[in-house]
Amino acid sequence: MNCAQAHSKNLQKGGKKEMKYVLVTGGVVSGLGKGVTASSIGLLLQTCDLRVTSIKIDPYLNTDAGTMSPFEHGEVFVLDDGGEVDLDLGNYERFLDIKLTRDNNITTGKIYQYVIDKERKGDYLGSTVQVVPHITDAIQDWIERVAAIPVDGKEGSPDVCVIELGGTIGDIESMPFIEALGQFSYRVGAGNFCLIHVSLVPVLNVVGEPKTKPTQHSVRKLRSLGLTPDILACRSTTELDVSLKEKLSRFCHVPLQNIVSLYDVPNIWHIPLLLRDQKVHESILKTLNLLSVVRKPVLGEWTAMAQRCDMLQEPIRVAMVGKYTGLSDSYLSVLKALLHASVACRRKLVINWVSATELENSTALESPDVYKSAWNSLKAADAVVVPGGFGDRGVEGKIIAAKYARENKIPYLGICLGMQIAVIEYARSVLGLQNANSTEFDPETKNPCVIFMPEGSKTHMGGTMRLGSRKTYFHVPDCKSAQLYGNQSFISERHRHRYEVNPDMVSQLEKSGLSFTGKDETGQRMQIVELASHPYFVGVQFHPEFKSRPRKPSPLFIGLIAAACGQLDALLKKNIGMKVNIGYTNNNNNAIGKGVSGLSPHHRYGNVKVNVNVNVNNGLHV
Repeated sequence: MNCAQAHSKNLQKGGKKEMKYVLVTGGVVSGLGKGVTASSIGLLLQTCDLRVTSIKIDPYLNTDAGTMSPFEHGEVFVLDDGGEVDLDLGNYERFLDIKLTRDNNITTGKIYQYVIDKERKGDYLGSTVQVVPHITDAIQDWIERVAAIPVDGKEGSPDVCVIELGGTIGDIESMPFIEALGQFSYRVGAGNFCLIHVSLVPVLNVVGEPKTKPTQHSVRKLRSLGLTPDILACRSTTELDVSLKEKLSRFCHVPLQNIVSLYDVPNIWHIPLLLRDQKVHESILKTLNLLSVVRKPVLGEWTAMAQRCDMLQEPIRVAMVGKYTGLSDSYLSVLKALLHASVACRRKLVINWVSATELENSTALESPDVYKSAWNSLKAADAVVVPGGFGDRGVEGKIIAAKYARENKIPYLGICLGMQIAVIEYARSVLGLQNANSTEFDPETKNPCVIFMPEGSKTHMGGTMRLGSRKTYFHVPDCKSAQLYGNQSFISERHRHRYEVNPDMVSQLEKSGLSFTGKDETGQRMQIVELASHPYFVGVQFHPEFKSRPRKPSPLFIGLIAAACGQLDALLKKNIGMKVNIGYTNNNNNAIGKGVSGLSPHHRYGNVKVNVNVNVNNGLHV
């Protein structure tokens, strides 16, 4: 009997497979990195040969994250089924290389809507509908149902479900979920439920020593609500010493070996390694009665990837020209996709944040220094990215950035709105249509390059866009994007938009040199635009960042970074695109950049320690 058969047999009870649950909660403050911790735990269990799925619970009343401002809640992550969900589901997908569904994101709004709909249909037979038991039962049923959905492309239900409870223990809006999870732990039984509490151990500058009292209070609050932590994960700037762990163990009633130190690391790929080194997997598996039937975690490739990221020295500067540059989480998936591609190309990623409005002429008049600084950042970049967005603020600045990249042969990738911007700029500058615009920004424009899509709704904002995975068919086989995708006839990428390139203007634009290389199955929706005369000028209506993975970078981001490094021609000649092996193992002879002139040679010599700087936090929450 092999390892997989052994643990599968162990998970059977009375002929039925027993699901194991790992709950991750947070205390003291928000933003501790519960999402990355939950993702890392999932990866650790996955490398023990367990099939893992994930659920994120968000206690807000919104049905989903679709209508939230990025400043309010970070980016909206889009799933294959069109679900607009919390950005933590993006972390789960990237770490575990799985495909989740909209139901893997539970919100208060979804639960109450479900219960109220049942009440209206008379399903409660006249009972008084209350938080307990109706809401709490609905939460438990939802978790149990979704946990059984396979997310790794294989048949049969997963072995373990990692659940992250958003917010902080003690928040009033999360109380129904706390009660439901307390009941759920009893419902699934001992040996099937493990609770990991992530808490803060701060260091006060005045005192200069770590303080455990906030964590003690957080655990006491958690216990008072009916949940007892099996493992305590302590966030801190530096590693906790044994005496602090002993103190936490004594006052929080958690075994010493289950006190975990989650200190700041150079990049988040080290977190699974940090957990493994402290034998967190053994503590979890022991609690779930799985210790004797699974293998030890195999993280060789992941370790090589994390170490390579630390060793990179030669920088690649990418200008991120956007509307929400004040909060890096607004473009989290784009940042991750750029990082994946940069590491694959053996470059140290540096982001030049450029607020689009600061490139506009009005800023030059009002704040000359700000204007000059923004332009210096743009001109210092090796590549330009204009990500997706909504609304007219900063649009003219994005058009200016696209024009600068096009005219100066700077590699450019426009995503969603960034593609539309590139088309508008081309119509204005090359076709001479000075008033060319999108009807989103100017409903009365005489030259509408971008129009409202027919299937959308102008009255309802939530869930009305063209959402989820859609096919794009290549119409120019030898174009750069087709080659990067391995010369496939079509690809599937995720969409999130209401406006598209006006098909009535396509012929005019193509005659002037712009090429729409990818279209939908009808040929009426423009999905990819390229400029053949440019080193790398690509716009896509979809969001390739949502499917980028650390070990499988997005082909279009690989193309952008390779072009900025002067290595695109070599990459296209290899014609490896999505099938590329990005070389995280030492015996890989086909890795991008290995032995290719012009790529950084630093990885070949010694063990250089250099922190990656992508202008985001170096801790867990990135």
